[in-house]
Amino acid sequence: MSGVAAVSSSGTSAKAAGRSGSPYRVMVVDDSAVIRGLLTRALEADPDIAIVASVGDGLMAINTVQRQDIEIVILDIEMPVMDGLTALPKLIAAKPGIQIIVASTLTQRGATVSMKAMSLGAADYVTKPGSSALTTADQFKRDLTDKVKALAYARRQSRREPQPAPATARERSGPVLVPTIGRSGELKLRTQPIERPEVVAIGSSTGGPQALFKLLKALGRIAQPMLITQHMPPTFTTILAEHIQRLTNLKAAEAVDGEAIKGGRIYIAPGDFHMVVDAQGAEKVIKLTKSPPENFCRPAVDPMLRSLARAYGRKVLSVILTGMGSDGLKGGEALIAAGGSLIAQDEKTSVVWGMPGAVATAGLCSAVLPIDEIAPFLLRHVGGP
Repeated sequence: MSGVAAVSSSGTSAKAAGRSGSPYRVMVVDDSAVIRGLLTRALEADPDIAIVASVGDGLMAINTVQRQDIEIVILDIEMPVMDGLTALPKLIAAKPGIQIIVASTLTQRGATVSMKAMSLGAADYVTKPGSSALTTADQFKRDLTDKVKALAYARRQSRREPQPAPATARERSGPVLVPTIGRSGELKLRTQPIERPEVVAIGSSTGGPQALFKLLKALGRIAQPMLITQHMPPTFTTILAEHIQRLTNLKAAEAVDGEAIKGGRIYIAPGDFHMVVDAQGAEKVIKLTKSPPENFCRPAVDPMLRSLARAYGRKVLSVILTGMGSDGLKGGEALIAAGGSLIAQDEKTSVVWGMPGAVATAGLCSAVLPIDEIAPFLLRHVGGP
């Protein structure tokens, strides 16, 4: 079912017209009018979001962004006339700085297409349930709303544009999307330990796949094992591991419960499992757990870092990359208390400076660096293969 470009009829187009303190301006692109309507109602339940356009294919989306001031696009992949992958780079070219969230299914094809979309410039993705389940998919609606707001906040922050007026804010029990302290002050950095670490740990979320590809390709093989927790569902983490191995020629795979950790390999937390480390004598072993989500996530970075602090003590170097929320903060505190070290991606090169901003503003980092400078920093401190 194809759709026609339309401004939302819920009355929010008027409230979105003003620039100062206006709600975040979003366009929904999906060939199903039913799904467009459901997404519109779900997002507009938050007063900080206004759906200013709703269209049924990629070509209409391109024409619409050229005429309207749109900040965020929710983009379906499979559509008539012009599909999402074809439209994506054209949307970015038509409106530089626009942030695109790809909507795909929770399948191997959906995961593969989402990875391709992020390599073409998409900021993030959401996995949508079928249209029959979408009306009751509360977690999906919360995830989508949080991602829209985090990306829109970061976009306006980088452009020094006003955020939605405080009068539109509402109390809600969700993750803190961005750090709220220390943003205007100078960051306090710790001294980087001289001792060579035995393991490198990386945590990431929104924008993480792109940052991981860039970092790991520049880093190459190192002697230490690398453990990565990226917020992703099952199947998506499998595809992430395959992409990392293919793009970097490094030994990368989803972690397996009970396997011994070996140098020179990359272990990726599987979707819906926390990845932790257990010391068994001189050997360190991966454990996958279904303990409750932390920071609304499973896998989460905090349990990984806490376990590494217990197993390796001061011989851990952790990197927190782009992502919304504050996952990695509590684990980072445990890591620093054990004598380990932590660095973070800077705000300018992060898609969302939530996770790295949380550890940076808490004074846990020995460095806060652009993504291009993280690999050279690691090589100076971990050595070569």
